Amino acid sequence: MNEFVETLLELTWHEPKSSYDVVIVGGGGHGLATAYYLATRHGITDVAVIEADYIGSGNSGRNTTIIRANYGIPESIRFYQHSQALYGRLEEETGCWIMHATKGLIWLAHTESAMRAERARVLLNTACGAETVLVTPGEIKQLCPQIDLAGGGRYPVVGASYHLPASTARHDRVVWAYAQGAMQRGVHVIQGTPVTGFLHHGEKVVGVRTARGDIGAGVVMSAVGGDVSTFAGHAGLRLPIRTHPLQAFVTNGYAPGFGPIVSDTELLCYISQTGRGQMLIGHEYERETSYSRQSSFQFLQANAAKMSYLLPFVRDLKILRQWTGRCDVSADFSPIMGFTGVDGFVISTGWGTWGFKAIPAGGEQMAELIATGTTPELIEPFSLTRFALDHPLADQGSTGTR
Repeated sequence: MNEFVETLLELTWHEPKSSYDVVIVGGGGHGLATAYYLATRHGITDVAVIEADYIGSGNSGRNTTIIRANYGIPESIRFYQHSQALYGRLEEETGCWIMHATKGLIWLAHTESAMRAERARVLLNTACGAETVLVTPGEIKQLCPQIDLAGGGRYPVVGASYHLPASTARHDRVVWAYAQGAMQRGVHVIQGTPVTGFLHHGEKVVGVRTARGDIGAGVVMSAVGGDVSTFAGHAGLRLPIRTHPLQAFVTNGYAPGFGPIVSDTELLCYISQTGRGQMLIGHEYERETSYSRQSSFQFLQANAAKMSYLLPFVRDLKILRQWTGRCDVSADFSPIMGFTGVDGFVISTGWGTWGFKAIPAGGEQMAELIATGTTPELIEPFSLTRFALDHPLADQGSTGTR
């Protein structure tokens, strides 16, 4: 068990001060990564990360740890390729073992229409430099010997795209790595402190109200997951966001050696093997909007059945635990990063099912925006103003399960 318990962390907790240069609301991956890069890239250390519960208790601790860049629009491909590169260097940079492992991602297709979509994805990915290829059923079997290409006689596999650099990392270790790196440089991380509103000077946001008192700030950033619409509403900001529950579960251990991540865009499910040998299985977010974190038997029943058709060995495994996160999905299925139009308030939201893979790049780019007052080129297309300008970045198919 010690192999999976972090023993070298140096986490120093602080009482909140009366004011900071930057206050980041939300102690998940995006909030902590922004604080880390503010300190390491820009020398800005008078920063507080304020978390209502404990760090990583929200969506960062309730995701399925997949890292990829095989998206359907050039803007997203460039962004997530950069995040992949940062993930590849994160262990060396922070000195923390995040259990990063390159596995490759197979996106299965069962119909000719799905294969056309994957051919188009491969062409676009290749043009943008993301290593993705088409594979035949025979090649899929070589990559994943456990798969039943007949799909139990119900879902025959006709082909797939294969994203070679796709990987996974341990979610809590990513959170701890950024927290430790930020704390070592003087950032305050404050847990158990709900933020209940904003402080204003005229129309400018100049701080936050918390359960432990008011805290002033030169800039306030929202890295809130799940409750972002309510939180932004405190600043008079209405966001084009809908929140949906997203469920997943893990089984007991399976023999090591299940190599790739397998995703199915028609059956709306995916599977990978964790560092402990458990099989991690998930599916699309729930169709109805909700803030609920309650898991359901219906999800287990439907998802286990679909996965059993593709990978028969799953039938012999036992479900250990399941969980539910909350996905903030934007109107065009792409994230929202940058200025909000409210002076002193910036935001990182709309991450849907793909927020974990974006943590390094999202944090780095938001840190640059805060430090320089200018939107970096990489995230400029993801500005909130794109909706008013009618420049959406529609990429619904790239959620992997929609």
